[in-house]
Amino acid sequence: MAASLKDASVVVFGGSSGMGLATARTVLNEGARVTIVGRNADRLDQAREELSGDVRRAALDVGDEAAVRDLFDGIDDVDHVVCFAGTSAFGPIVETDIATLRGTVDSRFWGPVYISKYAGARMTAGSLTFCTGSGVERPRPGSSILSAAASGAETFSRGMARELAPIRVNVVRPGMIDTPLIERTGISLEEHTAGLPIPRVGRPEEVAHAVVFLITNEFVTGVVLPVDGGAALV
Repeated sequence: MAASLKDASVVVFGGSSGMGLATARTVLNEGARVTIVGRNADRLDQAREELSGDVRRAALDVGDEAAVRDLFDGIDDVDHVVCFAGTSAFGPIVETDIATLRGTVDSRFWGPVYISKYAGARMTAGSLTFCTGSGVERPRPGSSILSAAASGAETFSRGMARELAPIRVNVVRPGMIDTPLIERTGISLEEHTAGLPIPRVGRPEEVAHAVVFLITNEFVTGVVLPVDGGAALV
């Protein structure tokens, strides 16, 4: 039987749009108390109005260790944390500014480290769920740093599943999902979906459904759950 989210405290990084907003909406509908976190205060306010429930918001960068620490110091209780936050830099390695690439690593690798450290210190059970992407297995030209940071986060998460136990630590690995990130890759929808067993881009709600499975199934930890339309098969 799945654990109830009624009155559970759930923190969603990247909760102002896309997969994060869909996840916040889903857990809110299950009765959770939700904190959405993102870098843009205006977008967080818009998301909170849209969600219209027991929702708090916090504006910060997940790659800022002090900000993540202060966030969890200010929350009375934490049952589950989900992280979709992360910047993305695209471009050939020989042409791309290193400072730009470093921001991707700060958010997509160090962000999960900071969450594990400061949320984990406040929790005795519950779960942490991090988001990576199908580029871990199939890096595209121009996105090698993004794939490397995500790969590191997956390895780190498996380590945390043992180190933080009985807190459960899992990863959801989406394929191409209908979010603004698709446009930033510069790849057409036809290229995204060509050859997939399920020949379309995914919906944010489909990722949210997978996340809810990971945070409510109390016998699942240390796993990477692809939600990619079969992209790993081709």
